[in-house]
Amino acid sequence: MATTMQAIPTSLPEVLVLEPRVFGDERGFLFESYNRRTLAEVAGIDQPFVQDNHSRSSRHVLRGLHYQIRQPQGKLVRTVVGAVYDVAVDIRRRSTTFARWTGIELSAENKRQLWIPAGFAHGFLVLSEYAEVLYKVTDYYAPDCERTIAWNDLDLGVQWPLTGAPILSDKDRAGVRLRSAEVFE
Repeated sequence: MATTMQAIPTSLPEVLVLEPRVFGDERGFLFESYNRRTLAEVAGIDQPFVQDNHSRSSRHVLRGLHYQIRQPQGKLVRTVVGAVYDVAVDIRRRSTTFARWTGIELSAENKRQLWIPAGFAHGFLVLSEYAEVLYKVTDYYAPDCERTIAWNDLDLGVQWPLTGAPILSDKDRAGVRLRSAEVFE
């Protein structure tokens, strides 16, 4: 039997692009967006997901870079409407890839997902008129544990595909530089 998903490495070894096998014809399409057994076999990811989140944002909205320090969350992210540029940043101080980032376009059209393990900050920029993003997480939301690294931290140098100033929340405007952020050891 052919696999229903392939795992594509990124420049950060633990962060993976997951590409589903899509079955489609003139009526539409079908694919498995989540199968615990397949995810474990193909990508080595066997995590209990405890919460699903769904966000909708307008063009130029930039969310991030977010993480939870004491209740870290692994995230399985996909876009079901529109397109986003999705970014993961390694914030594990002892990692050989500390302070490095990777980014990929996730869209309703390409149906790709991004696996971002615990220990990474996450953010995205909306590229389409609007986008709806779904993500499964491995721990519950804990507002007192949430932290934000500045999306434009010069030490990180994330190359966001901006065509103007991003639209930010107050929380994202208040993000701190990585050098002063609370990170994972």
